[in-house]
Amino acid sequence: MQRPRMFWKRQKLRNSYCCLLKRTATTGVESLRDDGVPYLITTPIFYVNAAPHIGHLYTVMLADAACRWQRLKGQQVLFSVGTDEHGLKIQQAAESHNTSPQLYCDRVSAMFKDLFEKGNITYNEFIRTTENRHFEAVQTFWEILQNRGYIYKGQYEGWYSISDEAFLTDEEVQDTTSHDGKVQKVAVSSGQPVTWMKEENYIFRLSAFNQQLTSWLDAKVIQPAQFEPLVRSWVENLPDLSVSRQRQRLSWGIPVPGDSSQTIYVWLDALINYLTVAGYPSKFQHAYWPPACQVIGKDILRFHAVYWPAFLFAAGLSPPSKILCHSHWLVDGHKMSKSRGNVVDPMDRLERYTADGLRYFLLKEGAYTSDGNYSDARVVERINSDLVNSIGNLLNRVTAPSVNKQQYFPALDDITDLSKFLSQEDVEKYHSLAELADQISLLYDDYAFSRALDKLLTHIYWANGLVQAHAPWVLAKSSDAESQRHLKTILHVAMETLRICGILLQPVIPVLSDRMLTRLGVSQTDRGIADCKQNSLPILLGSQVLLLNRISASK
Repeated sequence: MQRPRMFWKRQKLRNSYCCLLKRTATTGVESLRDDGVPYLITTPIFYVNAAPHIGHLYTVMLADAACRWQRLKGQQVLFSVGTDEHGLKIQQAAESHNTSPQLYCDRVSAMFKDLFEKGNITYNEFIRTTENRHFEAVQTFWEILQNRGYIYKGQYEGWYSISDEAFLTDEEVQDTTSHDGKVQKVAVSSGQPVTWMKEENYIFRLSAFNQQLTSWLDAKVIQPAQFEPLVRSWVENLPDLSVSRQRQRLSWGIPVPGDSSQTIYVWLDALINYLTVAGYPSKFQHAYWPPACQVIGKDILRFHAVYWPAFLFAAGLSPPSKILCHSHWLVDGHKMSKSRGNVVDPMDRLERYTADGLRYFLLKEGAYTSDGNYSDARVVERINSDLVNSIGNLLNRVTAPSVNKQQYFPALDDITDLSKFLSQEDVEKYHSLAELADQISLLYDDYAFSRALDKLLTHIYWANGLVQAHAPWVLAKSSDAESQRHLKTILHVAMETLRICGILLQPVIPVLSDRMLTRLGVSQTDRGIADCKQNSLPILLGSQVLLLNRISASK
């Protein structure tokens, strides 16, 4: 199998920019938005019973793009990621690997952290549920729920899914027949086996929060809206919820305060991580609460859209302002699984396509409303089509020394009359660049990255067509003053399109946008949204060249 050639020279890119990007990741954001309200965005903390897959990377890249956009707007952002390390699945996985749960968690959690670093994820907090600060947060939260009368002890029985770490109702299980003809109960959603359990444990009064949850849902907090009816169906008939397990069965977890015979339910434990990263309880940064947006996959919607806000209501805290629920990535129409052998290794794909290339594909083709289909051939096709043949081709054409002999970005003031060389339609398209930032802002604010990229690429395609039609490489060969004015007009229009689109592409392809804007001579201080107004001053081009080569699909 032949490895695809990279579409930019990775080593030079890394040497030039990794230090800057790492500083961004560790120091966070520096400025406040106009109204001074900080902005908390979270991803789920990922379960460490297996290595990360491409779906995990998509979730954090989606959230990271949202964070980068908020920072570009001048927002103060707290962005958290992490790993969920307690529960029966972890306990069993450690046993199967002949190691302690802590050592097992250390190893797999490090894999996620390495992935996020390689994927250029600019998080502020990486939380692990085995940390002491989280232990304190969970036990404090438990005591508050108990003191407020929302936790009681009782008998709980039902179908239990170890894979989902949850009790399920009769409607959520079904009979299946195994290969040997045995009938077994499995979870409808995951297909994983369930067992009937009956035990004494602590129970949360979930049924008391129907009205508050309904009012919260009325604020359209679940996006996309297609998931809201499902959440409402869960809220209509709420049973109380078991929130502990007998410690003799589950020892790997946080013990219930004052009762060493019980372990706190892994989902209650895990959900509290969002409070932990905000400094709860002793150093709680109230300005960050509630979370502005919590990005999740659809498989954990119930936990985040029913249990989590109910826990917060019970503790006297505000629920999240938005739950952004995305669908899954399939491979050849099938869910990724070890048994099928179709799990996509994100570390390998980052090596093949770089973080910008893979991020662009995932955000361009990922869908909230339906499952996406991942294929390496499609990644290659998308990168070649949009990043290489469109953006890279346009930039290389207008900055080539044979065409742009003076190596500068002509100013609008240098052009006397656009309509002398451009059609009325092209003039209108050029002037529409002034509205592009506002249009993209609405889409990015709504997390509609795919639609935003469609709109940006429409302008890039147009500018490429304009350059092709006017052939500046021919105009550059003429010393005639009219030809030079014509050339200057085409260079300005194409480069201005690249400049404005480059600023607005920063949340999605940050490294490539940086290189492109540097090549255009745009300084680091002139890359904000306010700078998307049309340029009136000439700019000397930067010396850094954007190196893009076509990726060849693996054979």
